[in-house]
This record gives sequence, structure tokens and C-alpha cells, in this order.
Amino acid sequence: MPLEVVPAVRIHPCNERTVRAQGRFVLYWMTAFHRTTWNFALQRALEWSRELKKPLVILDVRFCGDPWANERLHHFALDGMAEIDRRLEGRRVVYYPYVEPRPNTGGALPSALATHASAVVTDDFPDEYLQQIVREAAKRLPVLVEKVDANGVLPFRAAPRVFGTAFSFRRFLQKELRSHLPKDPERDPLRKVALPARAHIPQEITKRWPRASRELLFGKRRDLGALRFNHDVGAVALRGGMKAAEAALKRFVGKHLDDYAALRNHPDEDATSNLSPYLAFGHISVHQVLAAVMAHENVPVSRVGGKATGGRRGWWRVGESAEAFLDQLVTWRELGYNMSWQDPAHDRYSSLPGWARTTLADHAANPRPYRYSLRQLEAARTHDALWNAAQTQLVREGRLHNYLRMLWGKKILEWTASPEEALDVMITLNNTYALDGRNPNSYSGIFWVLGRYDRAWGPERQVFGKVRYMSSESTARKLRLKKYMEQYGR
Repeated sequence: MPLEVVPAVRIHPCNERTVRAQGRFVLYWMTAFHRTTWNFALQRALEWSRELKKPLVILDVRFCGDPWANERLHHFALDGMAEIDRRLEGRRVVYYPYVEPRPNTGGALPSALATHASAVVTDDFPDEYLQQIVREAAKRLPVLVEKVDANGVLPFRAAPRVFGTAFSFRRFLQKELRSHLPKDPERDPLRKVALPARAHIPQEITKRWPRASRELLFGKRRDLGALRFNHDVGAVALRGGMKAAEAALKRFVGKHLDDYAALRNHPDEDATSNLSPYLAFGHISVHQVLAAVMAHENVPVSRVGGKATGGRRGWWRVGESAEAFLDQLVTWRELGYNMSWQDPAHDRYSSLPGWARTTLADHAANPRPYRYSLRQLEAARTHDALWNAAQTQLVREGRLHNYLRMLWGKKILEWTASPEEALDVMITLNNTYALDGRNPNSYSGIFWVLGRYDRAWGPERQVFGKVRYMSSESTARKLRLKKYMEQYGR
């Protein structure tokens, strides 16, 4: 059975080179979508492999020069690499995982492999660190390099502008999304393709950049101690990889989806999906999550859609809880991707809406009721027991309850010397400890604290101005927190 063709709107050339018939293989340089299922980028590489009758090589590099690299993030990523290695064992695909031992030792590997390739496919993901590596490689290489967007239900290039509110983006989605919904990636693209014999990787490459060892992928990972990055942030109990992601999806849909609207804000219930780390690391696709929800609701894609009002309910034509979850999964998640892809300054203070910067500047000199340093906040040493519990969960488990993440950020704004410092602190803590940090959706949550995607609120307050205010006292009155505080409180 032939593969479905990847939609052209998801494919973008990175250079003006052509395919080389004399190349030894097709190279898929996996940078963001670390999965072998529901992956448009892998699917595109297989299209080239089939057309050119060339074997396929998948290169997966874990860089330690990333400014946020640490043991926690490496462990979770290595779980994903090990899972791919297991799934491709015995297949006619060469999977080449490489873990950089120190900064700037692995940057030349993609180019070295690509010089032997007929075509190169990589992931189109809005992370400046990764995209800079891809851009520099594409300039030098004598072969076509394409990047493929497998980020969300809406392709990046289908949105004509940056959307400033969830309402405006939701209304746009309701007008445009139906034409993209039926175009899912293949669930298991490797199952349908008869590939040539496995490719041979030249010895000069394998010697200079040895493949990640089985001990590193499957063992106790003692070798991680020799890597040059932050070793102060240790691994957490949550495991990464496609299998773990699929189990989390099954658990959420089977146990929590029906009550999601009623229970999601209550930390004691732990009724959220807990899928954000897997989505952030590319271990699961938003298309797969959407398909599971729609199957649970017994609603085919052909029935989805109604009048484009921008409203949060009714368009998906599923139950109330499923509507609420899909609004988070599609509207809010892809709203952040929309800005991250189109605005290079999305992670800078200057990207906040003008009204927010003005009101925060007007109140920048207001006295703070408390002032805490980054070190005090990191250690959860504040006067606020609920905030301390949220920070403790972040440090201990690499995650924050969705509702408490909002309060967590609002208090940092209130307790630091300036809104610019608050932003730096939020980014540092989130990107260091959160498994779903360093991601467009994560930046959306951080910048929402300072007014992005929101409106001016009254009454005008000290420090906050017209930016939305939240208090721990009000949060504690509204939410079920007894078990949460027993688990994470001091």
C-alpha cells in the first residue's frame, strides 16, 4: 500500500540545491519529532527513499551545548531514543543516535552524513538553537535539505499572521481547520514501505562520532556523568518515549477525559492529561491525541465544524469535557506555536502587547510586599505555603499543575524587582526544571502572566497595574488542595 503524500504546505526547502542521484541514502535528521509514528517528516523522508530507491538513515543527535541541557532533560530524551532504537531493531532502517559528550563536538555530524546523502529531510520546529544549526548546515551542503512541519493540526504556513488573542485565533481555526483535519500523518509509515537494504555508514563517521552505547540508552547511564552540562538537576521518575506517551494518553482518555471540564483545575484530582512533556519532546503527535479523543467521543472528523464564532464550545461537536480539552490541545497550544514560528522575539520582553508593557512600566517602581532572589525562589523558600508547594512539585517531578502554574508566575511578578526580572526568573526556573519547558506552549504560559493573550483588567493594582492579578488565598478557597499540600507542602 503506498504512503499518503505529505501536504505541500508542510514542506519547505532550506536551500536551493537539488537531489543527488549518486548519494548512498536518504537522511532524515530528526531534531524535534522523536517518534516513528504519526510523523510527517519521517513520512516525507520515506517518500524520497521510495522515489530514489535509496535506503533510509535516521540521525538523532542530543546536543549538550543547549543552554538548558541537564541530566533531567537528557534522561527523558534518552528514554525516547532508546524507544526508537527498540522499534527499529530488525528493520531496514539505520537509526543513528549520537549523544554529544561536550559542546560543539556533534555539530559537524549532520553535515558529514549529509555529504553522502541523496536528499536530507529535517524537522521544522520553532526553536532558534536547533534552527540555527539547520540553517548553517543547509548553506554548506551540496544536496537538497527540506524541513517538514509536523507540529500541529494547523500547518504553520496556513496562518497569515501572528494572532494576539485566543479568541481571534480560535475563530481563524474554525474557518480554516476543516480542510486540514482529514490530512493526518501515517500512523505507522514504516509498515507500508518496502525499503532497500540497510545503508552503510562510512567508518570515518562512526569512528569520530560513535553511536550512543547500549549502556547510555538502556542501562544505568553512568556515562552521563562525563557529559559537560548541568548535573545539579537530576532525573525524575517520569519516563520518556513513545510507549510511555501512548500509555499516558490511554490513561487520560480512559479515566479522566469525561470529567476533565469539572476536575482539571483541582490539584487533588490530578485530572489533567500530563501529556505536555511528551508533546514537547516530540514523543507523541497532536494528531494521535486528537484521534484518540475523537474516537472516544465517537465523532468522525467529517462531522466536525460549525459556524466560526470564536466560541469555546460546540465547534468540535463532542462532549463538554472533550471540547474543553481540545481547546487547550489545539487552540492554546497552537496559538503559542503560531507566535513562536512567526516572531523571532517571542521569548523577549519586547514581544508583550503595548498595553501590558505600558501598565507594567507605570507600576515598576511600586514597593513589593516581599522580595525574593532567584536562589530563594528556586529553593521554595518564601512565606507562601501554596507557592512553595508548586515550586517543590516543579523541582521534584519536572511538572507543575496547570492552574497552579498561573499562580506560580503571578507571584514571581509580585515578588521580584521588575517585570523584566520576573520574566528572566520564570524562564530560568521553567526551562531548567520543567520537562515541558523550552517549548512554544510553555512560553505562552510564561508570557500570559505578563499580559500576552489577555486584556487589561480592573481595578488597577500596585505592581500589576492592569495586568490580571491572582492571589494564593483566592486560589486556596476555590480549589481542592488538601492532598496536594500533604504531598508537596513543607
